[in-house]
Amino acid sequence: MGRLEGKVAMVTAAARGMGRGIAVTLAREGADVVVSDIAGLEVLAPVKKEIEALGRSCEAVQTDVTDRAAVEDLVAVTAKKFGCLDIAVANAGITVQESVLDAKWENVLKTLEVTQFGAFHTCQFAARQMVRQIDSGRKGGKIVLTGSVHTELAVPNSAAYNMGKAAVVQLGRTLAVELAPYHINVNVVNPGWVDTPGSREYAGDEVVDAGGERIPWGRLGDPCDIGKAVAYLASDDADYVTGTTLLVDGGFRLGLK
Repeated sequence: MGRLEGKVAMVTAAARGMGRGIAVTLAREGADVVVSDIAGLEVLAPVKKEIEALGRSCEAVQTDVTDRAAVEDLVAVTAKKFGCLDIAVANAGITVQESVLDAKWENVLKTLEVTQFGAFHTCQFAARQMVRQIDSGRKGGKIVLTGSVHTELAVPNSAAYNMGKAAVVQLGRTLAVELAPYHINVNVVNPGWVDTPGSREYAGDEVVDAGGERIPWGRLGDPCDIGKAVAYLASDDADYVTGTTLLVDGGFRLGLK
Protein backbone atom coordinates (compact mmCIF):
# COMPACT_ATOMS: atom_id res chain seq x y z
CA MET A 1 0.00 0.00 0.00
CA GLY A 2 1.42 3.37 -1.05
CA ARG A 3 1.78 6.39 1.18
CA LEU A 4 -0.80 8.29 -0.86
CA GLU A 5 -3.49 5.62 -1.05
CA GLY A 6 -6.93 7.24 -1.16
CA LYS A 7 -5.54 10.69 -2.02
CA VAL A 8 -6.34 12.85 -5.03
CA ALA A 9 -3.51 14.85 -6.64
CA MET A 10 -3.43 17.57 -9.29
CA VAL A 11 -0.24 18.37 -11.22
CA THR A 12 0.27 21.24 -13.68
CA ALA A 13 2.63 21.03 -16.68
CA ALA A 14 2.42 17.25 -16.44
CA ALA A 15 2.70 16.23 -20.10
CA ARG A 16 6.43 15.62 -19.97
CA GLY A 17 9.63 16.18 -18.02
CA MET A 18 9.44 16.84 -14.30
CA GLY A 19 5.66 17.23 -14.31
CA ARG A 20 5.21 13.80 -15.81
CA GLY A 21 7.73 12.30 -13.38
CA ILE A 22 5.89 13.86 -10.45
CA ALA A 23 2.45 12.72 -11.63
CA VAL A 24 3.55 9.13 -12.25
CA THR A 25 5.40 8.92 -8.93
CA LEU A 26 2.35 10.16 -7.03
CA ALA A 27 0.29 7.49 -8.80
CA ARG A 28 2.84 4.82 -7.86
CA GLU A 29 2.36 5.91 -4.26
CA GLY A 30 -1.39 5.30 -4.58
CA ALA A 31 -2.89 8.66 -5.57
CA ASP A 32 -5.47 9.23 -8.27
CA VAL A 33 -4.17 12.07 -10.41
CA VAL A 34 -5.48 14.94 -12.52
CA VAL A 35 -2.81 15.91 -15.06
CA SER A 36 -2.95 19.26 -16.82
CA ASP A 37 -0.86 21.04 -19.41
CA ILE A 38 -1.20 23.81 -21.96
CA ALA A 39 -0.55 21.16 -24.60
CA GLY A 40 -3.51 19.37 -26.12
CA LEU A 41 -5.10 16.28 -24.65
CA GLU A 42 -3.30 14.12 -27.19
CA VAL A 43 0.01 15.22 -25.63
CA LEU A 44 -1.30 14.36 -22.17
CA ALA A 45 -2.55 10.96 -23.35
CA PRO A 46 0.73 9.05 -22.73
CA VAL A 47 1.05 10.11 -19.08
CA LYS A 48 -2.65 9.42 -18.54
CA LYS A 49 -2.18 5.93 -19.97
CA GLU A 50 0.91 5.34 -17.82
CA ILE A 51 -0.96 6.31 -14.66
CA GLU A 52 -3.96 4.17 -15.50
CA ALA A 53 -1.63 1.22 -16.15
CA LEU A 54 -0.60 1.53 -12.50
CA GLY A 55 -4.22 0.90 -11.51
CA ARG A 56 -4.95 4.51 -10.62
CA SER A 57 -7.66 6.80 -12.00
CA CYS A 58 -6.50 9.75 -14.09
CA GLU A 59 -8.18 12.75 -15.68
CA ALA A 60 -6.41 14.91 -18.28
CA VAL A 61 -7.31 18.60 -18.58
CA GLN A 62 -5.84 21.13 -21.00
CA THR A 63 -5.02 24.22 -18.93
CA ASP A 64 -3.16 27.46 -19.51
CA VAL A 65 -1.99 28.44 -16.01
CA THR A 66 -1.77 32.11 -17.02
CA ASP A 67 -5.58 32.07 -17.37
CA ARG A 68 -7.07 32.41 -13.87
CA ALA A 69 -10.49 31.18 -14.96
CA ALA A 70 -8.92 28.11 -16.55
CA VAL A 71 -7.05 27.25 -13.35
CA GLU A 72 -10.20 27.73 -11.31
CA ASP A 73 -11.98 25.35 -13.70
CA LEU A 74 -9.13 22.82 -13.35
CA VAL A 75 -9.62 22.69 -9.58
CA ALA A 76 -13.39 22.48 -10.02
CA VAL A 77 -13.03 19.58 -12.48
CA THR A 78 -10.76 17.78 -10.00
CA ALA A 79 -13.22 18.20 -7.14
CA LYS A 80 -16.16 17.17 -9.29
CA LYS A 81 -14.42 14.09 -10.72
CA PHE A 82 -12.96 12.76 -7.46
CA GLY A 83 -14.94 14.59 -4.77
CA CYS A 84 -11.89 16.32 -3.28
CA LEU A 85 -8.37 17.66 -3.80
CA ASP A 86 -5.69 16.50 -1.36
CA ILE A 87 -2.43 17.32 -3.17
CA ALA A 88 -1.76 20.22 -5.53
CA VAL A 89 1.56 20.54 -7.38
CA ALA A 90 2.26 23.91 -9.02
CA ASN A 91 4.88 22.84 -11.52
CA ALA A 92 4.47 25.02 -14.63
CA GLY A 93 7.38 27.20 -15.70
CA ILE A 94 9.13 28.45 -18.83
CA THR A 95 12.29 30.39 -19.63
CA VAL A 96 13.71 32.29 -22.57
CA GLN A 97 17.49 32.58 -22.53
CA GLU A 98 18.35 36.29 -22.84
CA SER A 99 20.61 38.71 -21.03
CA VAL A 100 18.97 41.56 -19.15
CA LEU A 101 20.47 43.99 -21.66
CA ASP A 102 18.94 42.18 -24.63
CA ALA A 103 15.75 40.77 -23.12
CA LYS A 104 12.52 41.38 -25.00
CA TRP A 105 9.79 42.52 -22.63
CA GLU A 106 7.23 40.14 -24.07
CA ASN A 107 9.53 37.22 -23.19
CA VAL A 108 10.08 38.51 -19.66
CA LEU A 109 6.36 38.98 -19.14
CA LYS A 110 5.49 35.54 -20.53
CA THR A 111 8.07 33.89 -18.28
CA LEU A 112 6.64 35.59 -15.21
CA GLU A 113 3.03 34.95 -16.23
CA VAL A 114 3.65 31.20 -16.41
CA THR A 115 6.32 30.69 -13.76
CA GLN A 116 5.22 33.15 -11.06
CA PHE A 117 1.60 34.12 -11.67
CA GLY A 118 0.65 30.61 -12.79
CA ALA A 119 1.95 29.27 -9.48
CA PHE A 120 -0.10 31.88 -7.60
CA HIS A 121 -3.30 30.97 -9.46
CA THR A 122 -2.75 27.26 -8.87
CA CYS A 123 -2.01 27.65 -5.18
CA GLN A 124 -4.83 30.09 -4.51
CA PHE A 125 -7.60 28.03 -6.07
CA ALA A 126 -6.24 24.76 -4.67
CA ALA A 127 -6.03 26.26 -1.18
CA ARG A 128 -9.60 27.54 -1.37
CA GLN A 129 -10.79 24.05 -2.30
CA MET A 130 -8.83 22.47 0.55
CA VAL A 131 -10.24 24.90 3.08
CA ARG A 132 -13.78 24.16 1.87
CA GLN A 133 -13.12 20.45 2.35
CA ILE A 134 -12.04 20.96 5.94
CA ASP A 135 -15.46 22.44 6.65
CA SER A 136 -16.95 19.14 5.48
CA GLY A 137 -14.63 17.06 7.63
CA ARG A 138 -11.71 16.19 5.31
CA LYS A 139 -8.18 16.53 6.64
CA GLY A 140 -6.08 19.52 5.46
CA GLY A 141 -4.07 19.05 2.31
CA LYS A 142 -0.62 19.38 0.75
CA ILE A 143 0.60 22.03 -1.68
CA VAL A 144 3.99 21.64 -3.33
CA LEU A 145 5.57 24.21 -5.64
CA THR A 146 8.40 23.51 -8.05
CA GLY A 147 11.15 26.06 -7.59
CA SER A 148 14.66 25.77 -8.99
CA VAL A 149 18.31 25.82 -7.99
CA HIS A 150 18.20 29.11 -9.94
CA THR A 151 16.73 30.69 -6.81
CA GLU A 152 20.14 30.20 -5.16
CA LEU A 153 22.45 30.72 -8.13
CA ALA A 154 22.63 33.83 -10.30
CA VAL A 155 22.51 31.92 -13.59
CA PRO A 156 23.29 34.32 -16.45
CA ASN A 157 20.76 34.90 -19.25
CA SER A 158 17.92 33.69 -17.02
CA ALA A 159 16.99 36.81 -15.07
CA ALA A 160 13.21 36.56 -15.54
CA TYR A 161 13.17 32.85 -14.69
CA ASN A 162 15.49 33.37 -11.70
CA MET A 163 13.24 36.17 -10.47
CA GLY A 164 10.05 34.17 -11.01
CA LYS A 165 11.33 31.08 -9.22
CA ALA A 166 12.61 33.18 -6.29
CA ALA A 167 9.08 34.58 -6.02
CA VAL A 168 7.69 31.03 -6.04
CA VAL A 169 9.82 30.16 -3.00
CA GLN A 170 8.60 33.22 -1.11
CA LEU A 171 5.01 32.48 -2.12
CA GLY A 172 5.40 28.99 -0.65
CA ARG A 173 6.71 30.36 2.64
CA THR A 174 3.97 32.97 2.90
CA LEU A 175 1.22 30.51 2.07
CA ALA A 176 2.62 28.05 4.60
CA VAL A 177 2.14 30.65 7.35
CA GLU A 178 -1.35 31.57 6.21
CA LEU A 179 -2.55 27.97 5.85
CA ALA A 180 -0.93 26.53 8.99
CA PRO A 181 -4.12 27.09 11.04
CA TYR A 182 -5.90 24.79 8.58
CA HIS A 183 -3.11 22.17 8.76
CA ILE A 184 -2.45 22.55 5.05
CA ASN A 185 1.26 21.98 4.41
CA VAL A 186 2.98 24.13 1.79
CA ASN A 187 6.53 23.37 0.64
CA VAL A 188 8.84 23.97 -2.31
CA VAL A 189 11.13 21.55 -4.15
CA ASN A 190 14.17 23.15 -5.80
CA PRO A 191 15.43 20.82 -8.55
CA GLY A 192 18.94 21.09 -9.94
CA TRP A 193 19.89 20.04 -13.45
CA VAL A 194 17.32 17.45 -14.53
CA ASP A 195 17.40 15.40 -17.72
CA THR A 196 14.18 16.48 -19.43
CA PRO A 197 13.11 16.93 -23.05
CA GLY A 198 13.24 20.68 -22.48
CA SER A 199 16.87 20.53 -21.28
CA ARG A 200 17.88 18.53 -24.34
CA GLU A 201 15.99 20.82 -26.71
CA TYR A 202 17.72 23.87 -25.26
CA ALA A 203 21.27 22.61 -24.63
CA GLY A 204 21.55 19.63 -26.96
CA ASP A 205 22.24 15.97 -26.20
CA GLU A 206 26.02 16.39 -26.09
CA VAL A 207 25.94 19.12 -23.45
CA VAL A 208 23.34 17.33 -21.34
CA ASP A 209 25.18 14.01 -21.43
CA ALA A 210 28.49 15.65 -20.52
CA GLY A 211 26.82 17.73 -17.82
CA GLY A 212 25.89 14.66 -15.82
CA GLU A 213 29.55 13.75 -15.42
CA ARG A 214 30.30 17.18 -13.94
CA ILE A 215 27.72 16.99 -11.15
CA PRO A 216 29.16 15.70 -7.84
CA TRP A 217 26.64 12.83 -7.75
CA GLY A 218 27.83 11.72 -11.17
CA ARG A 219 24.60 12.04 -13.11
CA LEU A 220 21.82 14.43 -13.99
CA GLY A 221 18.60 14.27 -12.05
CA ASP A 222 15.77 12.11 -13.34
CA PRO A 223 12.19 13.47 -13.31
CA CYS A 224 11.28 10.70 -10.87
CA ASP A 225 13.94 11.99 -8.45
CA ILE A 226 11.86 15.14 -8.21
CA GLY A 227 8.68 13.06 -8.06
CA LYS A 228 9.97 11.16 -5.03
CA ALA A 229 10.72 14.41 -3.21
CA VAL A 230 7.24 15.70 -3.98
CA ALA A 231 5.70 12.38 -2.88
CA TYR A 232 7.45 12.66 0.48
CA LEU A 233 6.21 16.22 1.03
CA ALA A 234 2.70 15.14 -0.02
CA SER A 235 2.62 12.23 2.41
CA ASP A 236 1.84 11.96 6.11
CA ASP A 237 5.58 11.41 6.67
CA ALA A 238 5.92 15.17 6.15
CA ASP A 239 3.00 16.13 8.38
CA TYR A 240 5.21 18.41 10.51
CA VAL A 241 7.08 19.90 7.51
CA THR A 242 5.79 23.19 6.15
CA GLY A 243 7.33 26.36 4.75
CA THR A 244 10.53 24.58 3.76
CA THR A 245 12.52 24.45 0.52
CA LEU A 246 13.97 21.05 -0.34
CA LEU A 247 17.01 21.14 -2.63
CA VAL A 248 17.18 18.07 -4.90
CA ASP A 249 20.26 18.60 -7.07
CA GLY A 250 22.85 15.83 -6.63
CA GLY A 251 25.25 18.41 -5.20
CA PHE A 252 24.93 20.81 -8.16
CA ARG A 253 24.85 23.87 -5.92
CA LEU A 254 28.06 22.75 -4.24
CA GLY A 255 29.86 23.19 -7.53
CA LEU A 256 30.48 21.32 -10.76
CA LYS A 257 33.52 19.13 -11.18
